[in-house]
Amino acid sequence: MKNLSRRGFIKTSVTAAMGMGASTVPFAKAAAGTGANDRIRIGIIGCGDRGINGLMKGVYPHLKKMNVEITALCDPWSVAREQANEHVRSWFGRDASRFVSYRDLLAMENVDAVMIASPDHLHTTHMEAAAGAGKHIYIEKPMATEMDKLIRAYDAVKKAGVVVQVGTQIRSLPGIEGCRELFGKGTFGNISRIEESRNSPRPYWYRYLKDIREEDVDWAEFLHDRPARPFCPNTYSGWYGYEEFSHGPISAFGSHFIDLVHCITGAKLPESCICIGRTFTWKDEYNFTAPDCVQATWIYPEGFMVTSSNNLGNGYGSVRNFYGDKANLILGNWNAPLYNDEGCPNSDGSIDGSQKVNPVNRPDHFLDWLQCIRGGGTPNASLEAGYQHAVAVLMAAKSRETGRKVVYDRNNRSIRTT
Repeated sequence: MKNLSRRGFIKTSVTAAMGMGASTVPFAKAAAGTGANDRIRIGIIGCGDRGINGLMKGVYPHLKKMNVEITALCDPWSVAREQANEHVRSWFGRDASRFVSYRDLLAMENVDAVMIASPDHLHTTHMEAAAGAGKHIYIEKPMATEMDKLIRAYDAVKKAGVVVQVGTQIRSLPGIEGCRELFGKGTFGNISRIEESRNSPRPYWYRYLKDIREEDVDWAEFLHDRPARPFCPNTYSGWYGYEEFSHGPISAFGSHFIDLVHCITGAKLPESCICIGRTFTWKDEYNFTAPDCVQATWIYPEGFMVTSSNNLGNGYGSVRNFYGDKANLILGNWNAPLYNDEGCPNSDGSIDGSQKVNPVNRPDHFLDWLQCIRGGGTPNASLEAGYQHAVAVLMAAKSRETGRKVVYDRNNRSIRTT
């Protein structure tokens, strides 16, 4: 691919794509949705593990029913692009258009929507550009690593009117919807504290380390606006472990948890946060900068406290609980949540032991997105939900960085220390 000029490659790819026999979806339909018989043509931005095993395989069961095809792929690493293309070839009997840069993919006329699974520091860049190009968007969490870029991407989507689904897919599980309904009925009473401790024996970023050849990677495309430096395969493959590219477990795991808190309780944005952490166990030649032990605590104006903690040096003691004065919600298993009234001062005695939360059926996260593109509805994990979880985890990142308590200024959309 590097021996072919960018302009020449685009021309060749477009010519090939136009012979696929797919109907075209006018971009004028972006804000209002797509017709029931029009094909939705998707481009994948970021073809790593999450791009292939999460997004591509997640949308795969709905390709036929929703009249969807994957037409384009982009990734700075040629090996990842080709691995993703093997799936496209298997599913559709032809190759996808393949690019190094998201810019070229977004220039394609036969791409109506994009699924973004790029490294965290690129999420807002890709989201803002996709909105500007009139593409519907599925974007992985966390939605942002910097507040100013979050605001720009959010505003770009609002202006474009495209459909955005954020990849906090746990909120679309039937059991979680059941929890939300129970909360709305007042089952738990007044919530005082919500906590998660999500632990493991080793940081998750180690499993992504690979031997990668410099000649196979567009290193500058990966770095984007980060300072230039010599190519490093550990940085490229293990970027989750470097705070320059990702804010660590409170951002990666905590964004899911905070989104669940917002989904179940209806809370939207924290008023303050304190976060501390560092690396205590995994000190080695990789010099990872993301903490292996970290804890963040937020106060919400609705009148409760939320704590998210991670010990990535020991896998014992994981919990996920909501504590109310009438009942407790136990979310140890996403798919089988429980509730009880142990220790609750205002229990009415109607809950006998631990009870299962009744699931409420709903479309899965990918189908929900596709249905909203067709019908013009609001996805389950909307742009607003993504903005809210992003603000919370950015508050934690700033608090840990500064060693200070931080507050969120809703009027000015800013995070400041106190």
